[in-house]
Amino acid sequence: MGNASETFLLVSRISKDNDFLMATLYTIFGVLSVLGNGILLFVAYRKKSSLKPAEFFVVNLAISDLGMTLTLFPLAIPSAYAHMWLFHKTTCVVYAFCGVLFGLCSLTNLTVLSSVCWLKVCCPNYGNKFSYCHASLLVAGIWCYAGVFAVGPLTGWGEYGAEPYGTACCINWHAPSESSAAMSYIICLFFFCYIVPCTVIFLSYTFILMTVRGSRQAVQQHMSPQNKTTNAHALIVKLSVAVCIGFLTAWSPYAIVSMWAAFGNPAAVPPMAFAWAAIFAKSSTLYNPIVYLVFKPNFRKFLCRDVAKCRRTLCGCLCQHSSTQKVTCMQSHHKEECDSTRLSNGLPENHGACRHCPCPETVTGNREDYSPQRTARILKGSQHSEVAVSQMSNELQSDFL
Repeated sequence: MGNASETFLLVSRISKDNDFLMATLYTIFGVLSVLGNGILLFVAYRKKSSLKPAEFFVVNLAISDLGMTLTLFPLAIPSAYAHMWLFHKTTCVVYAFCGVLFGLCSLTNLTVLSSVCWLKVCCPNYGNKFSYCHASLLVAGIWCYAGVFAVGPLTGWGEYGAEPYGTACCINWHAPSESSAAMSYIICLFFFCYIVPCTVIFLSYTFILMTVRGSRQAVQQHMSPQNKTTNAHALIVKLSVAVCIGFLTAWSPYAIVSMWAAFGNPAAVPPMAFAWAAIFAKSSTLYNPIVYLVFKPNFRKFLCRDVAKCRRTLCGCLCQHSSTQKVTCMQSHHKEECDSTRLSNGLPENHGACRHCPCPETVTGNREDYSPQRTARILKGSQHSEVAVSQMSNELQSDFL
């Protein structure tokens, strides 16, 4: 836990009931995020040969959301239940680094995605030239951009520390009042990682909506049907807008509270305000898989196909196991029936094979042991004898048959 001062700083400053509620919500978010983003990445892997360049950013967003879930939630949940930070200061720094890295990566990813959508819809001559190589380079640039601001506090430009509510770690929002380097870091972070991305996203989708509206009016005037490319672009735009609105709605409360603490009086910010803002921020990992798996047709089609395939495989295994047991039971039952069904000559009715038995080896295995033969009992006076039908006279045979 470190020394006494560190222990004091990393003790929760909110009530145990609120910590319990926070831990429960984190658990729910964590499970849903792992399932949703895991399924989204699986579907993307299954359809990797048909992925469009713009969908690279959807996959990258799922990776960053899953990374945030796997690195933050396993540490935050037990700490919230314990009402204190359970790990060392080094772990606190790593936790804060991962939170900043994956959070900024997701926001930058959405910013680039909005720009790509603007390029494809508003400047189709250039947007149609957007290739997989361009998408790969932009994805690498997204991680580098987020990495610069995540590494900054590790080099002395800014500082990582405990969250004001005490059971998690992030940027030290109290440091700007004590250090000019920390103040410059917070200003750059707020401007380049919140103001600029929000402005770019807002302008991109504003221009897109204006272009789509103008195109729709032109189509209605000329009574010409929209082509599939326009429909696909419109769908990507709608889904991207939905993801961006959800993400910004989740992170805006945390940005507002953070700026309040950084540029105002930190002591005036209630710890519970930071706690609720952090809960909203971590819920951002859910929006991307929900939007794309539910509303994007090609992702939904691949998911439904894989689910149906898994169901057929599972049902086939269960049915095969059930039918094997049923056949074994029937064979046992018919064998007893065969053994108990005999004629007056003491031989089995079908000479070693039950006519109900489905197994061919049972039918053919003993054909050479017995020859088919019919017998008849003939009463002469007070005595009766048993003779083969083939040895009887033709008259008696006809009467008997």
